[in-house]
Amino acid sequence: MSKNSKSVPPALKHGIYSGIGLLPTESRAKFRKFKKQIFAELNPVGRLEEDIVDEIVWLEWRRQNLFTYDLAQRARARHSAIYSSVPSLRYQYDEPVLLPVPELRPDPENPSPQEIEAARKRAHKRARNELEAAIELVELGNVVTFDHLEKGLAIRERLDGMITRDYKKLLYVRGIKSMSSSSGTVSPRRLLGGAA
Repeated sequence: MSKNSKSVPPALKHGIYSGIGLLPTESRAKFRKFKKQIFAELNPVGRLEEDIVDEIVWLEWRRQNLFTYDLAQRARARHSAIYSSVPSLRYQYDEPVLLPVPELRPDPENPSPQEIEAARKRAHKRARNELEAAIELVELGNVVTFDHLEKGLAIRERLDGMITRDYKKLLYVRGIKSMSSSSGTVSPRRLLGGAA
């Protein structure tokens, strides 16, 4: 890639990206407007409510923009088709004479390394020209696949379940504390011991 070309940030290339948030080819301006509308409609108060609404924004955005995953799948298929024209080295087996294993040798009709490199450059240029912005989706690799999205959502769902349980515990303890402070007789630790 040239220094002037738009490139995918390293964090995205190396799988740190969840695939649930904003993806290449999706408009940042439209996302900001969408987020602003959701926040205005739900009007969260406090950090916890803002976190919940932020999660809603990301999931709603992804649901409304699932076509990006279809675009990525088509772009990967086209990218593979373009690169399939790049010649590769072929090998032949020699008939074993004394050894039980045949010897592997390069095919005499193999293209030269220079021809292979030239074909790769042509394929690279053609892929960039044909795929335009969608090339970034290809460069992200498996991050923009339905399988990766499904795994990411499953992890989020599991974390949400654990967080919800902790909130319930917190509310339970606060409820016991408020009961014990009003009656002054029951210890919260004693009540919790029976609940666990």
